[in-house]
Amino acid sequence: MLDKERIASAEKNVKAYLYEGLLKRTKEVDDRILNTFKKNADESLNVANFIFEENLSSLWVIVCSYYSMYYIANAVLYSLGYKVGHRISHKVTADTLIIFVRGKLKASILEEFDEAQTEALELSNIKADELVESFDFERVKRSKFQYEMTEEIKRSKAQTSLDRAKAFIFEMKKLLL
Repeated sequence: MLDKERIASAEKNVKAYLYEGLLKRTKEVDDRILNTFKKNADESLNVANFIFEENLSSLWVIVCSYYSMYYIANAVLYSLGYKVGHRISHKVTADTLIIFVRGKLKASILEEFDEAQTEALELSNIKADELVESFDFERVKRSKFQYEMTEEIKRSKAQTSLDRAKAFIFEMKKLLL
């Protein structure tokens, strides 16, 4: 779960990103840009899946899984009127997801579980936080992947990355409909 400190940090950072131009509001959504983000997300996930199934490289499963999440996150942010710049774009994307997408994920998840409202509220808070947090986990894992791990551990981490990416993309695409 995202803790209050992480959320507060993201709020502060997003204000700074907007002020510094690292994150910009867009007036119109260019379908070509949006479709490129979506295409890159799908392609990255397909590559991650292929690499995993062929047992070619756990490292590149993690990298491609992360990038599939990164691209779909930027597609959703763009569709909401925010364009992430090139400088520290991964950190900007992670913080901006927390501020502008987390609540929308909660609403989307709630719609699916309308029959069990009390249970769904608890589940949606946890699931939305987990989805946004999974982006952060993968961002950190991609940059800290240790080469001295056994192949079994690397493969296990690759499977986790691939599963997170699939769940993340599935939920994020609902926000694009």
